[in-house]
Amino acid sequence: MPDASDHHLLETCVASESLCDGHFLKARRDTVRMPDGTTSTREYIIHPGAVVIIPLLDDGHVLLERQFRYPVGRVMSEFPAGKLEPGEDPLHCARRELLEETGFAAGQWAHAGALHLAIAYSTEIIHIFFARDLRAGVRHLDADEFLDVCPQSDRDFFQACQSGGVTDAKTLSCALWLQNVRSGAWTLDWRSV
Repeated sequence: MPDASDHHLLETCVASESLCDGHFLKARRDTVRMPDGTTSTREYIIHPGAVVIIPLLDDGHVLLERQFRYPVGRVMSEFPAGKLEPGEDPLHCARRELLEETGFAAGQWAHAGALHLAIAYSTEIIHIFFARDLRAGVRHLDADEFLDVCPQSDRDFFQACQSGGVTDAKTLSCALWLQNVRSGAWTLDWRSV
């Protein structure tokens, strides 16, 4: 909800057209009325939303994944993540994705916050979760999913973020959360499941 003091910044949709109606993503072009009364266009992607999980192992390590990401043409290191199904609760999605991709289930979860990944051209919102009290199990990867699960010390993870070994935006944002939670600067409301 916009703050009343932001009224002079708001844009209002006056027309909208579909550019692409894909299985996963949709693209739109809207004509908007600007705060000064003129019009402009906005092209953007409609994304169903997602979750990212920061899995904390008992030995001070975190779980990362490495997988090939076709749009950028390279293998990326990132925290486990996945898209929301229509109407799905973000915690349910986080629990499902952690188990499917890593084989781990967590006894405790904390919702850290939300991340708007690409505000200039996407509606995507990612819900950030921490998971601990991890118990190993069996992965259930999707048929078209190939990835490695890699435990990593906080030190090595932060070094990879600094050196360019981690460039995924959601994972870099989670590094800020991890650093502040580990230092005690930020607290989490842990819940058992």
